[in-house]
Amino acid sequence: MKRHFVTLISIFFLISIGCKEVPTGEGTDFFVHPAADFIQYQGRIGEEDGAKVLYWSGSSIKIQFKGEKMSVVLRDEKYDNYFNVLLDGELINILRPDTLKKSYVLVEDLKDETHVLEIFKRTEWEHGKTWFYGFEPETDTEFEMPFQKKRRMEFYGNSITAAYAVEDTSGKDSPDSTYTNFYQSYAAITARHFQANYNAIVRSGIGITVSWMPIIMPEIWDRLDPTDPGSRWDFRSIPNPDVVVVNLLQNDSWLILLEDFEQYKIRFGDKKPSIEFVTARYQDFIRNIRGKYPAAHIICMLGNMDITKEGSPWPKYVQSVVDALEDPKIHTLFVPHQAISSHPQIKEQEAMADSLINKITDKVGWK
Repeated sequence: MKRHFVTLISIFFLISIGCKEVPTGEGTDFFVHPAADFIQYQGRIGEEDGAKVLYWSGSSIKIQFKGEKMSVVLRDEKYDNYFNVLLDGELINILRPDTLKKSYVLVEDLKDETHVLEIFKRTEWEHGKTWFYGFEPETDTEFEMPFQKKRRMEFYGNSITAAYAVEDTSGKDSPDSTYTNFYQSYAAITARHFQANYNAIVRSGIGITVSWMPIIMPEIWDRLDPTDPGSRWDFRSIPNPDVVVVNLLQNDSWLILLEDFEQYKIRFGDKKPSIEFVTARYQDFIRNIRGKYPAAHIICMLGNMDITKEGSPWPKYVQSVVDALEDPKIHTLFVPHQAISSHPQIKEQEAMADSLINKITDKVGWK
């Protein structure tokens, strides 16, 4: 399959160039507001004061047009988010929006032909929200509806799925958000292979029963804004996914053993959680997904970190949950442990994508 990625050298080159800032032009006649029907969104997208709000990894904004130049008006909450700028499927820049509302030139001097421009959120929601206020085209720009993807997927995962530090070739798992790139995750690669739209509900360090931070997946899986306990995603707002992939428990497998860890004490007190307790909570989570998506194929995935290393009991635990559910549309996928000391990098993400693509082809029949 065709895959595009850039080296770290080119990443820093692109970031250093950036997108040119220009004064905002919402008062002009040539401004495309976020509600325009030819703008295509991906992910759980919010709305606030006339702007669209991007929270989750892999959220994107796509527009198809014929024109010479295109700018975008954005504002970021923390100045810590990075976006891939893709023209006709090729990475041309990496944008880091400011905390001030600004306009950025994304492309210019284009050939007189139709182009597809996409702004793709690389980073996780812990780095803050980004507000999209609209596009600023040239006066003679023509717009078309982008290709409408008929297939839909949804992913629930931790740092593996979030592609945490995927581009840190030093193997040191740097927390610097420049190294995280959801576009290189097995989830995004798989979705592109099948030409599927998708939502990604992911967060590094998250678990089913305990996490490295105060929240767990069952508390945020149905949120629109992951930082707001009162925010709820309207599951009826878009068509249900055909395939849901759940790749969790890696963090649980570690944290249920760390009795002195703060979140362990908060979640479990002095009582050590049993495997039966953890698998029951995992089963509840899968049942909740089934309740929202009665017709979807659900893939309970593990790997590729040490939860699937040789001798690990966790694949057996997950298989027992799936067997107990007795649902012919719930499947398992255990990706072998890649013997690396860091989070999966690009080649490991691609290997996971290959495994998932083969599973979906086999069980769902997608080509």
